[in-house]
Amino acid sequence: MKYAWIDTQCRQYPLSVLCEVLAVSINGYRAWKRGGTPERQRLTDAQLLTLIRTIHAKVKGAYGSPRMTDEVRSRGFPASKARVERLMSANGIRARHKRRYRVTTDSRHKLPVAQNVLNRNFTPAEPNQVFTSDITYIWTDEGWLYLAVTLDLFNREGVGWSVKPRMTADLVTAALTMAWFRRRPAPGVLHHSDRGSQYASHEFQRKLASYGMRCSMSRKGNCWDTQSKIRLERRPDLTRAGIGRAALALTCRSGSGVPRALPGPASVT
Repeated sequence: MKYAWIDTQCRQYPLSVLCEVLAVSINGYRAWKRGGTPERQRLTDAQLLTLIRTIHAKVKGAYGSPRMTDEVRSRGFPASKARVERLMSANGIRARHKRRYRVTTDSRHKLPVAQNVLNRNFTPAEPNQVFTSDITYIWTDEGWLYLAVTLDLFNREGVGWSVKPRMTADLVTAALTMAWFRRRPAPGVLHHSDRGSQYASHEFQRKLASYGMRCSMSRKGNCWDTQSKIRLERRPDLTRAGIGRAALALTCRSGSGVPRALPGPASVT
């Protein structure tokens, strides 16, 4: 309204006088005439921080610095992303991100499925009697990676693992191959997994048969049939080049540097 009134009076009075009387800047008026945005009030750091906290509470922590900057600007206040990011970081204001989720078990296939031979007997008497395997997913700065781990159920020792960018049959086959070469168990070892297409694949089943292993699969949709799910700390800063360190983080090291048993007590998850 001020700029519109000035526009009607500028032929009769000097522009500088009109702007001074209405407490607006000449540059702001000229920006309005060009169809741009008039000069807006710049908030102090304390004022901007108060506004950021108000928005953060209103959106329940959903905004990071880019969206927070857009929101501040939409309310009529100039702010750079760097300034908003600095204030948020210095005051511990962070966005609450939803955890990325990927399905790792696809049991909707027509491949043969083994019986649940293990039948939730999670306490074998000796090593090299029961191996169990599962797949987890890891988000990195370069995309998704998939980690398959094979455990000896006797002491939850990680005996084989494999990391690949695709969740295919060779992912679990490679983990099984490492487990066999590290342990070289006698024929008859029971290998237990879910009903995922990777474990039911002909490639994986041929590898099991070549090692003389028996196959056991959990009941459909029943996660309690599997002794241990793979746990991995969320590491969004990882890249594919450093993902091997995350895989090794699943195991502890002995004095010789060889990965040994997984830390923590055995638990059904």
